[in-house]
Amino acid sequence: MIPVCRLEDLPVGEAVRLDTTPPVAVFHADGELYAIDDTCTHQDASLSEGWLEGCQVECPLHAASFDLRTGMPTCLPARRPVRTHHVSVVEGTVYVHHAAEENGYAAEEGSAA
Repeated sequence: MIPVCRLEDLPVGEAVRLDTTPPVAVFHADGELYAIDDTCTHQDASLSEGWLEGCQVECPLHAASFDLRTGMPTCLPARRPVRTHHVSVVEGTVYVHHAAEENGYAAEEGSAA
């Protein structure tokens, strides 16, 4: 598990980027926490810098949109999904269960942004 931030430090409608390998974005959307790979699958752009509407994030570069619950693209130009990650809150701290960690790859701990 990778600590992200305190829950109160991630307001609804905001995102935080973790400098892991690959980078992960954690979103607080519609009262839920979601984590996805932070790089748009259409072209390298940080999804944490995109626009959040409900459970979808729009890439700031070419307006591809992704469902935070599934990672699936919801419109072109993106065609491939982004990987999703499990998020938990333990004693007020948000944690990401990074898929790379679970697959035996090293990931650097990130910090809130």
